[in-house]
Amino acid sequence: MKKSLIILILLAVLLLGGLNATYSVREDEYACTVRFAKIIETVDQPGLHFKVPFLDSVKYFSKATQFYDIPPSEVLTSDKQNMTVDCYILWSISDPKLFYQTLGSKTVAEQRLDALTYNELKTVMGTLAQSDIINMEDGAKRNEIYENIAADVDSLAKTYGIRVEDVKIKQFDLPESNLNAVYSRMISERNQMAEKYTADGNYEASIIRNDVDKQVNIIISDAEAEAAKLEAEGEAEYMRLLAEAYDTQDKQEFYEFTLALDALKSSLTGTEKTVILDADSELARILMGAG
Repeated sequence: MKKSLIILILLAVLLLGGLNATYSVREDEYACTVRFAKIIETVDQPGLHFKVPFLDSVKYFSKATQFYDIPPSEVLTSDKQNMTVDCYILWSISDPKLFYQTLGSKTVAEQRLDALTYNELKTVMGTLAQSDIINMEDGAKRNEIYENIAADVDSLAKTYGIRVEDVKIKQFDLPESNLNAVYSRMISERNQMAEKYTADGNYEASIIRNDVDKQVNIIISDAEAEAAKLEAEGEAEYMRLLAEAYDTQDKQEFYEFTLALDALKSSLTGTEKTVILDADSELARILMGAG
């Protein structure tokens, strides 16, 4: 009976030892074997691995890129203006052994990254004026600033076994006390730009209008001169033809007679048929038969 019990106990110990002697590693994680609070082995290959049962424990750390949203914090620009910076970090563990020895956990790592990033932001923003940060220029300059910040933070974080992949500033906010002053300044600048564009446009428009008016006056003047010339030539030709047609006394008297008839005809077109004529007028002579 005692032998059977001992055998069962031995079998249980062997079974537990066998189970405790293995551990599995996924593709997206590191596994660190810890013995007496010291890492004796780091594994980054997926699969089944072995350790000393009951003495060794395993710490797992993710290989994946991790996102950490840093709480907004205030920085001071070179012109002594407060600004609130809201940013985030993309980071991953590059050296799990060093990470475990220096930080030990993700929470502590994020606290250290928060401090490193804030110090770097404070240093960089302290070299820039507020007008350099809040402007309408191409974002390439700001992207270069972000890349430099990420590179500097990454250099510092390597001592903790961390690789900083990116640092991005989501938003620059102004303290409430500065908002109205900055907005007023921006509105004033835009109004000045609008007034300048309007003045320049009006000046260019006046030049164009003056040039068009000048061209119109020249064209009209030339046209009137040409019309007067043509009219004078026409009247001269008319008089020449008239002189040729009525070159005798009889023809001239006949012409005067037709003119008198035309005048009489024009005077009798209305409803009023009474005509008052001078006794010596040609029309009176014609009507009275004195012609």
